[in-house]
Amino acid sequence: MTVHNWQKSSYSGDAANCIYVAATPDGTIKLRESDDPDTVITTTPDNLRAFVLGFKAGEFDHLAR
Repeated sequence: MTVHNWQKSSYSGDAANCIYVAATPDGTIKLRESDDPDTVITTTPDNLRAFVLGFKAGEFDHLAR
């Protein structure tokens, strides 16, 4: 069983609904949400970077309306 070094943003404080991130030895990135820690999404650093940049640029704002 692989043990990941999960990290939570310091901005989350003691909040219960947080996103955790872990880098793996094979170069992928793992993401999980604190309310459902058994569900893990695996992505690449490039795909995560593209998502974060798109999010910051407002590309997903239409989904919140």
